[in-house]
Amino acid sequence: MEIFKEFRFEAAHDLPDAPEGHQCRRLHGHSYLVRVCVRGKIDPRTGWVCDFGDIKAVVKPLIDQLDHQYLNDIEGLSQSTAERLAQWFWRKLHGRLAGLSKIEVWETPTSGCAYSGEDEPA
Repeated sequence: MEIFKEFRFEAAHDLPDAPEGHQCRRLHGHSYLVRVCVRGKIDPRTGWVCDFGDIKAVVKPLIDQLDHQYLNDIEGLSQSTAERLAQWFWRKLHGRLAGLSKIEVWETPTSGCAYSGEDEPA
């Protein structure tokens, strides 16, 4: 079974490596939605896969680090695309959150990405 918890933050960025003339080269901001997914078996005693409070305890400090910031200034986010943000969250959470299965980052209500660690070294 897979469960998830969602987090929101506001931040600005630009994409200096985007093609010349692309709107994302300019400074702009997003209301981000991050969904952290955890996969596991339901504990017969508690009835849950994982306590949502445990997810929040690990993820919220990362959200606080990004909220109302210029993402390009955050270490590891000089290319602060949704894809790079998803990888950044994965790398910060993998090994700290048992059963981590997927990170979704939404820049807008209709645009985002999902990352399951497939590009990470074994």
